[in-house]
Amino acid sequence: MKKSILLALVLIVAFGLRSFAQSEEKGWIKLSEKTVSYMAETDKVNMLGKKQNISTIKLKCIRGTVKLKKLRVKMSDGTEKEFYPKGTGVFTNGMSSFAFKLPGNDTKLKELEIDYDSAGNIIFTKRAKVEIWAKLRE
Repeated sequence: MKKSILLALVLIVAFGLRSFAQSEEKGWIKLSEKTVSYMAETDKVNMLGKKQNISTIKLKCIRGTVKLKKLRVKMSDGTEKEFYPKGTGVFTNGMSSFAFKLPGNDTKLKELEIDYDSAGNIIFTKRAKVEIWAKLRE
């Protein structure tokens, strides 16, 4: 009984967040795609060869269920900032996180680290996959 109530609450929150997530239109570009394991992990996104003049970042789940814990950015001027998800941080297939505004006006993204894990059962569900999307500075 408690599990079904918890599941219902998670689904309600997840679908509510989905309606607020931004679309891939209006200047969003895909930086990378990552596969998330079933245990907590930290992934680094290599910014070599990618656009670095970025103002905003978000994650989009394209398979499975992901629990975002923290996102860390390091800018070219040495500025570092950590972002934490709004709400539960859990999003499922087709859902996006809220957009995170990067610090500075003229700085470039030097390094990106994401702390997350995949939710679900290792036997019955596939590993989650996420895309990292960015919006260029205007």
